[in-house]
Amino acid sequence: MQQQVIPAGYKADAKGRLIPLETIKPIDLARDELVGEIVTRAREVSQTLAIFKTGVFADIGAFIELSAERYGSQLGGTKGNVSLVSFDGRYKVQRAIQDTLTFDEGLQAAKSLIDECVHEWTEGARSEIRALINDAFNVDKAGNISTGRILSLRRLDIQDEKWQRAMDALNDSVRVQCSKSYIRVYERVGDSDQYRPISLDIAGV
Repeated sequence: MQQQVIPAGYKADAKGRLIPLETIKPIDLARDELVGEIVTRAREVSQTLAIFKTGVFADIGAFIELSAERYGSQLGGTKGNVSLVSFDGRYKVQRAIQDTLTFDEGLQAAKSLIDECVHEWTEGARSEIRALINDAFNVDKAGNISTGRILSLRRLDIQDEKWQRAMDALNDSVRVQCSKSYIRVYERVGDSDQYRPISLDIAGV
């Protein structure tokens, strides 16, 4: 998108119209200036955090490689959760990888088998399990299902052969949609075994 050229003595409003400066209220000009200053500083902080994150991930990856070389082992990749603690135990750095899971079309096959199981069970039997199943496949306001609730069905101790096939179909339908990487830095609270985060989130500073 081509940026609008603003001639001297004018400001563009939200609709792109050119407004003479002398017709704009002083409080509106002051607000505009303040917002611009904050945005400039926010971009600088954002860039600093991006550089920090990239550097920290690279440093942790290099350290893991160095540690593996000591024992003659080969790492299969950089993915995985890692905790590094300072020598005095005062500071802790964690690298966390969180996968966002989704399901492919195999979920429909699993749901069909589960529905058959529920239908075949005698009325009143396993009523609590029925409730769990119904809750697991409920959708939210956006039409999304909860992967956590659906995957929790695998923990149910049901030896029914059809149920076991449904769980196999459920397992096969799981896909990793995306992965997010996090860096968390902690400082020990006094002499306790508790750690408090050193916030990198503006809301937590």
